[in-house]
Amino acid sequence: MARKYTHVKVMEEEILAMREAGKTRQEIAEEIGLTKKQVKDWVTRYNRRQAAKDELKLSKARGRPRKYPRTAEEAKEYELKRLRMENELLRDFLHLAGRR
Repeated sequence: MARKYTHVKVMEEEILAMREAGKTRQEIAEEIGLTKKQVKDWVTRYNRRQAAKDELKLSKARGRPRKYPRTAEEAKEYELKRLRMENELLRDFLHLAGRR
């Protein structure tokens, strides 16, 4: 017996429109000619894909920050920060040495 396969992705726009209209999974399944489980599984997969897309947009950088900047502006900021730290270190050293 051959397996009957339905490409639910082809009906994606219809299903989304029906969901927006407030129809239940059972109503969507009956109207399109699928089982309730097929619609439920598709909705679950769709929600996971959307969550993954949102997570990519909002994801924070992980791990240790880059030591070396990638752009010229970042390079300037990095150098300015380094010089300020060096300046503060030398000021503290001179203060402790009694020269200032």
